[in-house]
Amino acid sequence: MVQKVAVIGAGISGLTSIKACLEEGLQPTCFESSHDIGGLWRFKEKPEPERANIYQSVVINSSKEYMSLSDFPPPAELPNNMHHSEVLLYMRLYAQAFKLLQHIHFETSVVSVRQTADFAATGQWEVETERREGQRETRVFDAVMVCTGHFTQPHLPLRDFPGIESFEGRYFHSWDYRSAEGLQGKTVVVIGIGNSGGDIAVDISRVAEKVYVSTRSGAWVISRVGVRGIPADLVGASRMDVLIQRLFPLWSHRTLERKLDQAFDHRLYGLKPKESYFTKNPVVNDDLPARIISGRVQVKPNVKKFCGSSVVFDDGSIIGKVDVVVFATGYNYSFPFLPPALQAKCGYRLRLYKHVFPPALTQPTLAVVGFIHVRGAINPLAEMQARWATRVFKGLTNLPSEDTMIKEIEKDTATMHERFVLSDRNPVQVDYIPYLDSVAEEVGVRPNLLWLLLKDPRLALQVFLGPCTPYQYRLTGPGQWAGARQAILTQWERVLQPFRTRVVPEPETRPSSRRSIVVIFSGAALLCCFYNKHCLSSVFSPPLFRSPQ
Repeated sequence: MVQKVAVIGAGISGLTSIKACLEEGLQPTCFESSHDIGGLWRFKEKPEPERANIYQSVVINSSKEYMSLSDFPPPAELPNNMHHSEVLLYMRLYAQAFKLLQHIHFETSVVSVRQTADFAATGQWEVETERREGQRETRVFDAVMVCTGHFTQPHLPLRDFPGIESFEGRYFHSWDYRSAEGLQGKTVVVIGIGNSGGDIAVDISRVAEKVYVSTRSGAWVISRVGVRGIPADLVGASRMDVLIQRLFPLWSHRTLERKLDQAFDHRLYGLKPKESYFTKNPVVNDDLPARIISGRVQVKPNVKKFCGSSVVFDDGSIIGKVDVVVFATGYNYSFPFLPPALQAKCGYRLRLYKHVFPPALTQPTLAVVGFIHVRGAINPLAEMQARWATRVFKGLTNLPSEDTMIKEIEKDTATMHERFVLSDRNPVQVDYIPYLDSVAEEVGVRPNLLWLLLKDPRLALQVFLGPCTPYQYRLTGPGQWAGARQAILTQWERVLQPFRTRVVPEPETRPSSRRSIVVIFSGAALLCCFYNKHCLSSVFSPPLFRSPQ
């Protein structure tokens, strides 16, 4: 019987895993190699090897309601898109509220995780740890949750750039970047235009002489600010939107890209990618178009080679006297403490059932939590994975047979490769609501829209028409939270609160007619019925978001 669980890492995935263990009556012991919680979101003045690092100006791409944890709404006064220091504050409040810190061993690294000799019977693991002072210890655990993330191993492909070895300037990976200090008046080339590349280019452009962004494939750029100034990720993020996208994929695809080009023409700005919006994660950046239109940032094609202090691009253009090159070229992922057999791949991804469980284990007592990519916030997905994993550990939820899991992994992998642009740096991509619902179904907490419509019509409309915030997965089932309904009904109040630093009176408006309310309710009821029947048949539905041929 599983009782003692080792949790590796005290970032957001580790914290939610500790809490999930406690909810199920398990005894978690978390090992964190640094001196504090936070993982990626703990800013470090100096880069710390083998750990995720962020730069001083980082603001989270997802809004606070969308990235919240399911039974812990963020304080209303926090901004919608928080600075990294505020994200860390939210994590501290969460850890304090649920008394998680007492379960964490800081400055303790995991050296190895290996099966015990009697694993087939017990499912137990030997976890070897090392303290900062060098003392090693091996302990036996009934289960293990791996929560180490995937932004710790910088990918620096120098061999792809002839002449870099004789480049006269300075170069480094975005992992090393902290701020624009020391780059005043410099000429800088940023290679890569993911979220880090875009952020760093904008940040440096405020002090540098000139900044050039080199991109091989371009990118769709979206703002954090949506319609009428509300967070953009709360728009088009409802279950109804998923239904519309599933029913009309081509129309949804063209409509969204047209709206993005109305903000600024991606082709004119040299950013338009070959891929459609839904096949590759966009760049979230509020300032990049303004820096391009002002000439502070220039977009260039892929770098062909380096010659002394000059950079030559694929189109033949040359930028001379370059002082600094920043490689925003992504990360490799690695789990050096796991046995090689548990790191087998299917395509680019790890061979994990629903991105959590290795299918070949005779006892399902090891889970990987938070190793996933999504167009949206990872926090709710990691939390749901942790809730599922702990119930599997306890035997409350069963996994399919090994053959069934392998077949589903292969099917999902083929579908992902068909729909998304994947690589070693981006090995996994899922759809936010379908994936959450799929795992929630395993836990027994997926919202039943028809039941809600009959029992609580007001709540049902919010669940179906409003943004799919994590509180929806605490309405029923294991881990049900009495405050979930209120959290959903008040989420817009928390969205609006940070703006109320100067209140402007609203003009008088005519009240909505009863006829309008009846029409809206009836239409929503019909859509709920259709959604329940057709929309959630699988996590990956090939027509959804498919690019036009």
